[in-house]
Amino acid sequence: MKLNYISKSHLNNNTSCSIDRPSWIRVKAPLSEEYISTKKLITKANLNTVCESAACPNIGECWKKKHVTVMILGDVCTRKCGFCNIKSGHPKSQDLYEPMRIAKAISKLNLNHVVITSVDRDDLSDGGASQFVNCIKEIRKLCSDTTIEVLTPDFQRKEGALEQIISAEPDVFNHNLETISRLYKTVRRGANYKHSLYILKKAKKLKPNIFTKSGIMVGLGESIQEISKLLDDLKNADVDFITIGQYLQPTKKHLSVIRYRTIEEFKNIEDLAYKKGFLLVSASPLTRSSYHADEDFKKLQYLRNNRI
Repeated sequence: MKLNYISKSHLNNNTSCSIDRPSWIRVKAPLSEEYISTKKLITKANLNTVCESAACPNIGECWKKKHVTVMILGDVCTRKCGFCNIKSGHPKSQDLYEPMRIAKAISKLNLNHVVITSVDRDDLSDGGASQFVNCIKEIRKLCSDTTIEVLTPDFQRKEGALEQIISAEPDVFNHNLETISRLYKTVRRGANYKHSLYILKKAKKLKPNIFTKSGIMVGLGESIQEISKLLDDLKNADVDFITIGQYLQPTKKHLSVIRYRTIEEFKNIEDLAYKKGFLLVSASPLTRSSYHADEDFKKLQYLRNNRI
């Protein structure tokens, strides 16, 4: 079957591709008491969250349940990806007290599961890996029952960065592939598709019992055949869990949505991924990498323990 390719110029034209957002991916404004109390605590602790910085559409639902994805190493990224709403530029120096503040906030929120992510910090010698490690250590000291998921950047081949994080023994190691190989230079500038696959495979090799996870966006011009190839690549990298969601354009300066995939299409992609042997798959228009992370971790544990 012939692939329907979208040109790079088409991806970069943010006016010609404007299409209305369908009803199935509209969300309610975050107004719950739990959302407000979570926001106050995060603000008081001077923490950054990817929920806010990346303008996640699920923030109301997640914060109502006190599900938070903490973003460490500041809110300024050294890269400028075409899809991402996080600020880019020159970050501030590393905050040595951040891990302790995070642990205290998690304790006050009484989280069962926490996701720690970060901006890209290509300016740091280890890409920020030591900050991930310190966060894991501080959380374990104060919240021993809280399970920890890390969603890391690629560390731009910083020697020993991945090994540091895996040696700290997070419960889930997540690194997002984000999109198909063909679109990397446009969508994920500064990253390398094969290197990201290598990181995921090496994480599993370093610690075979760790859960590995990756996520992608759809709607940027990829074909089903290309998605299928990406799923094969992730399975070959021994990834346990894959998340698949609809790309939403944060501002007019970002890449345009080429297509909104239907709920039925997401179900078909989910079925395809399960047929390829993934332990767990989450695919829906509003699925994001950390969406329902608490519940999904419990599912991963159950599926591993009861897999035939």
